[in-house]
Amino acid sequence: MRSLFHPALEDVRPEAILHALSDPTRAAIFARISGAGCVEACTAVSAVGDRVIPKSSLSSHFKVLREAGLIRCERHGVEMRNHSRCAEVEARYPGLLSAIMSAYARTDASAMATP
Repeated sequence: MRSLFHPALEDVRPEAILHALSDPTRAAIFARISGAGCVEACTAVSAVGDRVIPKSSLSSHFKVLREAGLIRCERHGVEMRNHSRCAEVEARYPGLLSAIMSAYARTDASAMATP
C-alpha cells in the first residue's frame, strides 16, 4: 500500500494553504475537521450543507488539504482518519488560518441573511 505524503512543517507554504482553502468545499471540510477537536473519518465529512460529496471528489479534496499541510491522514483498516494540523500551521504562520476561516464564516453568514 502506498504511503501518504504529509509535508514537514518547515515545508508548508502559505500559497499552498491559500490554494487549498480557495475552494469553498475544501474550506468547509477543513472547518469541520478543525472544529471537531478530534479525529474525523472521511465519511463523517462527506456532506457539505445539504450536498453529498462523491467519494472520488472527497478523496481529491483530502489530498489537496493533506499536501498543503492542513490535515494529517492515517489509515485504520479501510477507513481514513483525519486530524487538523491547525496548531502546527498557526505556530508557523500566526493568524493566517483564523483570518481565512473568519472570512468564510462572514461570507456564509451574509449568504444566509440574503433572502
